[in-house]
Amino acid sequence: TYPLHMKSAIRYSFISRYLPLAFTPLVIGCQSKTAGEVPPPNVLFILTDDMQATSIHALGNPDVHTPAIDSLIAEGITFTNTYTNGALCGALSMPSRAMLMTGRGLYDIQADGMKIPEAHTTFPQQFRKHGYHTFATGKWHSDKASFNRSFQEGDNIYFGGMHPYELNGHCSPHLNRYDSTGVYGQDTEFVGEEFSSKMYADAAIRFLQSQKDGEQPFLAYIAFTSPHDPRNQLPAYGQKYNPGALSLPPNYLPQHPFDNGEMEVRDELLVPAPRTREQVQKELADYYGMISEVDVQIGRVLQALQETGQADNTIIVFASDNGLAVGRHGLLGKQNLYDHSVKVPLTLLAPAYKNRKGEKNNALCYLHDIAPTLCELANIPLPESMKAHSLYHILENPAATHRTDLFLAYSNLQRAFVSGNQKYIIYNVHGTITEQLFDLGKDPLELHNLLPGQEKAARHLKKQLEYRMEEEDDFCRLSDPLWWQDGHKLTFEEMQQLYVYE
Repeated sequence: TYPLHMKSAIRYSFISRYLPLAFTPLVIGCQSKTAGEVPPPNVLFILTDDMQATSIHALGNPDVHTPAIDSLIAEGITFTNTYTNGALCGALSMPSRAMLMTGRGLYDIQADGMKIPEAHTTFPQQFRKHGYHTFATGKWHSDKASFNRSFQEGDNIYFGGMHPYELNGHCSPHLNRYDSTGVYGQDTEFVGEEFSSKMYADAAIRFLQSQKDGEQPFLAYIAFTSPHDPRNQLPAYGQKYNPGALSLPPNYLPQHPFDNGEMEVRDELLVPAPRTREQVQKELADYYGMISEVDVQIGRVLQALQETGQADNTIIVFASDNGLAVGRHGLLGKQNLYDHSVKVPLTLLAPAYKNRKGEKNNALCYLHDIAPTLCELANIPLPESMKAHSLYHILENPAATHRTDLFLAYSNLQRAFVSGNQKYIIYNVHGTITEQLFDLGKDPLELHNLLPGQEKAARHLKKQLEYRMEEEDDFCRLSDPLWWQDGHKLTFEEMQQLYVYE
């Protein structure tokens, strides 16, 4: 397909609590699998909303309590350098989830993921075409037609970006029952009586129980809306945190040192800058509370999977769609290209790799690389529309090379390039250029801008960034002093005109 319009317009024992003592090995790969040798693997995909990789106990945060997620990390393979590709507008969940579903990059999805056109096959849709029973619950931040193409069953579905404050947030989630016609409306809409995470976990558990004796392989997608705000009300279950007892992140700042073009986006106005240490600690306490509550629900889902007797033949993926600043670099939101916002957790458990428990792999990858990976693991052909790079070869050979670099973008304001341990970020706000260079190996928290001082390295990375932008058909050009048009911030209406497909 071709664009019609461009530029113009843990250690917490997972085995003992959640899964059986052993997995049944899978025969993986098109060349090695013989029909009837093993049953096709099920897939359980667990996605959280705005969860930093640095907000998980097993990934180095001693303040937060995440036993269920920790157990997944202890049993699986975790990709510690997983990034989202970015976004063109402030609702970053929308493009992130569309990229995840389609295995396509930021400039290969339609209008920042508002719609997934029929020409872009989602990985659940591909599984469905090849005999899988596909199910989803939770958040779908794209069009309803693509949801129904992807899933033949669903329950407690949330169409939107976040549970509004004025509608009682997570405590009264406005949900939908599955409509086979794909229309959705008054007949399918209802208000949930439980906290959003519990509603989604309940739906997933009911589905898993229905598959206990099923002969058809299943793909279950659970898209939680936690720990995305509102975080002003927490359920009775889960861990509660004392703000004063929490450590401030070492890269905490009262406010960002310069205008990055998004100082007044909604996320940044939740607590106006400058923010005190006490204000950030309060935000962290609420954030960790949401992470712990969704961890409880993840544990319930894992327990239900075990009780079906199908856990030993199920691929499990745990990930988040974006990170979040929560006080780091003087920011609260995710409309930036620092690692706390663009890096996400990604852990994979597959029966074939049962002996690789707790393994960490630092290969550079995108979150949407998981789509072709799952197809390969299930011996399903990749759809022609899928462009991402499968991680299968990394699973087979952890020392193999994956991506040598990554290109990151936000709106028409920020661009970044990651190569090895070097990360270059450039900003253009009304014609004012700001540059940053970080050594992620020595400075993973991005505390020390190496500019001025290492201009030669920055020029080299900038040239690579320019090449990648041209290769990706980025609507911005670094050679233009304003990058795009007159340099005004891209509006939502303008965004909808970019990268539209048939």
